[in-house]
Amino acid sequence: MITVTESAAQKAIVLINNSESKDESELGLRMQVIGGGCSGFQYSLEFGEQKGTDRVFEFHGLKVYIDPRSSLYLAGSVLDYNDGLMDSGFKITNPNAKNTCGCGESFSV
Repeated sequence: MITVTESAAQKAIVLINNSESKDESELGLRMQVIGGGCSGFQYSLEFGEQKGTDRVFEFHGLKVYIDPRSSLYLAGSVLDYNDGLMDSGFKITNPNAKNTCGCGESFSV
């Protein structure tokens, strides 16, 4: 199970509503772990529709889609959104990550 904070859900909903998609009602946030980056794995966040084997979660009105493989790496993770002057954007805190790269964009388990 993952957790999405209220601020992350609200920001994602605003972005979905501002998208040029014809049917925003089916759009949600897809969270994935993909190979790459300097530590071996990296996160991917994008807006899209549910795919066949996705696990579906809902937080504060936001649908979140996670494929079965990614759910293994994301278990226990928290998605947050920070809107500060020095640091703004989505941030994933993952208790499964043993090491992260210097930029914080990739991790290893």
